[in-house]
Amino acid sequence: MSEIALFPGSFNPFTVGHLSVVERAAPLFEKLIIAIGINNKKVSSVDVEGRLAAIKMAVSHLPNVSVIFYSGLTVDACREYGAKFMLRGVRSVTDFEYERNLADINRKIAGIETILLYTLPEHASISSSVVRELDSYGYDISSFLPE
Repeated sequence: MSEIALFPGSFNPFTVGHLSVVERAAPLFEKLIIAIGINNKKVSSVDVEGRLAAIKMAVSHLPNVSVIFYSGLTVDACREYGAKFMLRGVRSVTDFEYERNLADINRKIAGIETILLYTLPEHASISSSVVRELDSYGYDISSFLPE
């Protein structure tokens, strides 16, 4: 039986917090797929091809990790790629409540189990939206992004 997990997100941008979750989760699965969700209702600072290339570079040291993009429901992407598990990172109690509700729905409609990994304390305050805002004001965001 193949142990495949899908780690979905907009990853706009892919932060050191995301990379930390991926690095800690990669040994738990035969294959881990980072799935960049395309949401036409959201405006992205970097196009999906740019995000795909940046993430591939950041995880190139992890042989069982691949990067794709998808549109539509995440559970449909899980089915398409044979993932029985969805990986999610949790930074706070607020994240936990949101993820718990999604996990319940995903289990009911598609039989997908959600695996939650807590963010390391040093990354708990980092979010893509905060990094984007700092960048929009000209702040150096390099410490929040993988090299």
